[in-house]
Amino acid sequence: MSDTSAPDTTRSPSGMQGMAAYGSAAAEHAATVVRALIGGDMQAPVAAIVLGSGLGGLADRITNAVRVPFHEIPGFPPATVEGHAGALIAGLLDRQPVLCLAGRFHLYEAHPAAVAVFPVRLMHALGARTLIVSNAAGGIRRSFTPGTLMRIDDHINLMNRHPLVGPAHDGEPRFPDMSAPYDRAYAATLDATARQMGIPLDVGVYCGLLGPTYETPAEVRMLERLGADAVGMSTVPEVITARALGMRCVGVSLITNAAAGYTGQVLNHAEVLESARESAGRFQSLITAFVGTL
Repeated sequence: MSDTSAPDTTRSPSGMQGMAAYGSAAAEHAATVVRALIGGDMQAPVAAIVLGSGLGGLADRITNAVRVPFHEIPGFPPATVEGHAGALIAGLLDRQPVLCLAGRFHLYEAHPAAVAVFPVRLMHALGARTLIVSNAAGGIRRSFTPGTLMRIDDHINLMNRHPLVGPAHDGEPRFPDMSAPYDRAYAATLDATARQMGIPLDVGVYCGLLGPTYETPAEVRMLERLGADAVGMSTVPEVITARALGMRCVGVSLITNAAAGYTGQVLNHAEVLESARESAGRFQSLITAFVGTL
């Protein structure tokens, strides 16, 4: 299948065929469909927001919202992970036009990397030039407690997958610079916003692993030595793709649990979701105020 063709929505292509099927032309095709589904005069979004596990409540703050279920978007498989609603939402957040992805596609679901990052390509095709990513993460830094918000200052990719493998897409650099994956000016604005609101905001390095198992205590000790402060199973491929597209990125992790081996407690997804919901209010307020500065 060439890059000028729309992707086959009945399956997830693999290999080079899948890379082409989820490229720039496919994103433009999906954007045309989404615009028609949203209807009216869609405003150019000031930001695209990706909501992590248990953080979907931010979508409830969007006014004049139009929800487009994933199954109506060409190239989108259904969301299968609990805590991910599976919809693209267009509307206003603090009176600013935004796109919000309530749910994401993870590599551990056996999606090719090109599929996992296709929503970023779509939101770029819809006019977004800023990407706000969020996730629920395990705390590696020993001072982190459940409920800590961490601005992602940098990341480590240990997923053994890369979304840009294959032919370079038109208009994208073959070797994108990643010296500042998270925008420094936005970082300063987010920090200042948090201070003004009295919301504690730590800063650290996020490590992305493939999953779906949680890390072993030995792996956590390794990550600590490598310089990681939090660990999860998402975000990194999306930011890599956004930077290749020239988007400015800012990211926040909600620490939902101490990493394995620190407390002796057994980790499970239900507790991660519950912890995220208990602390999501501060996250929602911070992101809403940040969007208001754009």
